[in-house]
Amino acid sequence: MNNIELKVKKIADIFDGEIIGNNKITIKGVGSIENAKKGDITFLSNNKYLDYLEKTKASVVIVDKSIDIPKNNKSTIIKVKNAYTSFALLLSQLDKNKVANKKGIENPSFINSESKIKKNCYIGAFTYIDKNVILNENIKIFPNCFIGENTKIGSNTIIYPGVKIYPNTNIGKNCIIHSNSVIGSDGFGFAPKENGEFITIPQLGNVIIKDNVSIGSNTVIDKATMESTIIESGVKLDNLIQIGHNVEIGKNTVIAAQSGISGSTKVGKNSMFGGQVGIVGHLKLGDYTKYAAQAGISKNTKNNETLIGSPA
Repeated sequence: MNNIELKVKKIADIFDGEIIGNNKITIKGVGSIENAKKGDITFLSNNKYLDYLEKTKASVVIVDKSIDIPKNNKSTIIKVKNAYTSFALLLSQLDKNKVANKKGIENPSFINSESKIKKNCYIGAFTYIDKNVILNENIKIFPNCFIGENTKIGSNTIIYPGVKIYPNTNIGKNCIIHSNSVIGSDGFGFAPKENGEFITIPQLGNVIIKDNVSIGSNTVIDKATMESTIIESGVKLDNLIQIGHNVEIGKNTVIAAQSGISGSTKVGKNSMFGGQVGIVGHLKLGDYTKYAAQAGISKNTKNNETLIGSPA
């Protein structure tokens, strides 16, 4: 990420950091501590990589307060409580800055006259916005998106190209939905008939996504059969995840790629899922619980457990 202009003092102020060295440097890029160039900023949060601090070409390094700075260090240092978290927040802010200036409505696009678009929104070309949609301030919708009728989207949310949002969806503020995800498609509901065929069960509910949620590319969240599928605030979903109908995901839960959660399961808050975790339906899962990669969960879980294996 280059072509940025950011004073080191401003960065230090954001994280309440202590500057050691030149406090007038302007940062023009970011990089890893091994590969950073002059003008870049990087970070160091582990003493075992201390040798890189002497070798790096980065102009500025964000470090943990606990790290002892070598006397022959040449870079400007910003000491913070947690270098890894601070650097992640910096990258997040720089990423938001890339789209912050996007405004206006590109053509061709369609916006139903009964929808409300508030100030500083951006709507990319070939996007279709159905009737009674409410877009709050500073929303960015990139090209080739579909926003279904009666959908509400909160301020500062970013929707990347190709996202499809079905009708009656409610999305909070400060969310990010990455390319080609589908929100609100039908849940997998079919009832068997005596002759072996299946009849479709209409899916009449919706999806509610609370504030500060991140949804990766090609992830699908099904609407509820009745009532709502709910993604609570602070949830982070990776790419290629399937969330079934009437599922509830608790606050600040993190789920890695290719995991699947079957219908009507309730996932506790602050849980962590490795890749390819499979959850059967109608379970109640505990808070602060960790599920190792490829774990298969077929029973209710308790708080603060770590589960491994299939079946776990």
